[in-house]
Amino acid sequence: MSDRIRVALAQINPTVGDLSGNVALLRGAIADARDARAQLVIAPELAVTGYPPEDLLLKEDFLADARTAVHDLAADCREILALVGYPERSDDVYNACAVLADGAIQASYRKLYLPNYGVFDEQRYFQSGESGGLIELAGARVGVTICEDVWEPGPPLSDEALAGATLVVNLSASPYHAGKGAERERMLVQRARDNLCAVAFCNLVGGQDELVFDGYSLVVDHEGSILARAPQFAEHLLVCDIDLATPRAHRLRDARHRPPSRRLRPRVELLASLQLPPGPRVLAQPDIADPLAPEAEVYAALQCGLADYVEKNGFAHVVLGLSGGIDSALVACVAVDALGPDRVTVAIMPSPHSSSETQADARLLADNLGVERLELAIFTLMAPYDDLLADAFSGSAPDLTEENLQARIRGNLLMALSNKFGWLVLTTANKSELSVGYSTLYGDSAGGFAVIKDCPKTLVYRLVAHRNGITESSGPKGRADAHGELVPRSILERAPSAELRPDQRDADSLPPYEVLDPILEGYVEDDLGADQLIAAGHDAADVERVIALVDRAEYKRRQAPPGVRLSTKAFGRDRRMPITNRYGLSRVPRAGNAAVSGGGLSRRTRDPG
Repeated sequence: MSDRIRVALAQINPTVGDLSGNVALLRGAIADARDARAQLVIAPELAVTGYPPEDLLLKEDFLADARTAVHDLAADCREILALVGYPERSDDVYNACAVLADGAIQASYRKLYLPNYGVFDEQRYFQSGESGGLIELAGARVGVTICEDVWEPGPPLSDEALAGATLVVNLSASPYHAGKGAERERMLVQRARDNLCAVAFCNLVGGQDELVFDGYSLVVDHEGSILARAPQFAEHLLVCDIDLATPRAHRLRDARHRPPSRRLRPRVELLASLQLPPGPRVLAQPDIADPLAPEAEVYAALQCGLADYVEKNGFAHVVLGLSGGIDSALVACVAVDALGPDRVTVAIMPSPHSSSETQADARLLADNLGVERLELAIFTLMAPYDDLLADAFSGSAPDLTEENLQARIRGNLLMALSNKFGWLVLTTANKSELSVGYSTLYGDSAGGFAVIKDCPKTLVYRLVAHRNGITESSGPKGRADAHGELVPRSILERAPSAELRPDQRDADSLPPYEVLDPILEGYVEDDLGADQLIAAGHDAADVERVIALVDRAEYKRRQAPPGVRLSTKAFGRDRRMPITNRYGLSRVPRAGNAAVSGGGLSRRTRDPG
């Protein structure tokens, strides 16, 4: 019976639908694992197709091509055992793990627990498996699980451990949200301790539309100690030697794992009995990467999500409007750090209401970043619009309409650059603004990718401060200004303003962001009602006003471009509210029975801009 096994976790970045490209990635990882004398290599969930394939899984040709790709990959699996995620088509479709050895598919394990919440809708596509799965390797037993299977505290992992597995592997495509890596690590440590088995967790890395996968693959021993940890947001082959004998000895002293004490036979299937390739004589020195600090982690997620959206969709260049405000400053920094300054163009588009200070800050930041900047003043474009609409608007006082025209002129200019040169337009709205509808349809919301759409405004400030704290020697691209900062200090210190009318401030229309963001977090992310928010200490008038704004802005969010998901309740895949909806209007309590006012609210059901 084998007492030790060397495993390699292939933390790769596949592309959904690129079967040949994904197989090439897997071939490279298997070859590298073989060179590292690994006996078992583990790939992520649905590594062959990328995750999530969504309705590609409803196409018979796609499933057949995926099967062919797995057969082609199996031919390269000699002198090593590989576990690879793919969609198995038989009597139904299964989220499966192919067991590859000796040049062929030896068996498949089928995922038991199919998540159907948040960003997941696997029950739309897959049938669930029926039992846990074991592979016997030279007398030692290895359990197989896929993603959600290991989040369950009981079977299949517990059944596999009761059936003799001293190592359980998990093929995963676990999407990122802030703090998710640490959350997973705590869970895996608990599973290992509870079941007296080592756990090897291999996660996907990279961006797929709005989702980001952070990697953070792990190996945990039977006592819950971290043996190996891969870096976040980077491809990596994590190699680790795992002790299989010590857990067996410990189980002799634990009645739960002794055969006479088993009251119920575990539901497991022996998938295959295989010879274990010869192992190395010298133990590997495993990598234990340090987790990123909170702001660094979120910033890296933004970089990863943007870089992969650009690369995987074939864009060579991006463009954004740079206003001299903090939101566009953050987006510009992320773009340069993700793509390099030679692939980023910024457009400075001042109006008569743009201050000289913000224009100067925009130019300074562009120079600090080393990007191309275009100066496209919209002064001369505003007057023809006003003249053309003068008769139609006769008798109507100027209002938001004229302000929104400025944003739409800028949107038109950015889209013209996109059309002419094939550039991807990056929008710059943050989550606070999107929540309350503080944006202009077909204006500042026009674009192809919304980098910070899941960043509350208060987080935007922290991320810019974080980026300024990265030194030139250790950080990404960009030079510092006279204060040693990439983003001019005045951008962080200036009161936020859309600059669409004289002396405008965000605080004229919205509560201060330090007041607004906690209310939004409670209402949007935690699904708290008005009564609960007020009971938590928020001002009743602020709660009433914010809830009304959020509910009325759903139609705007439905038309927003995709962007990086950072929270557990991002707009789009996570939070799905009806546009036509009268429920919230009748349920919001009135503070002192006062009429709804402020924040741009009126008797109209919504502001159509």
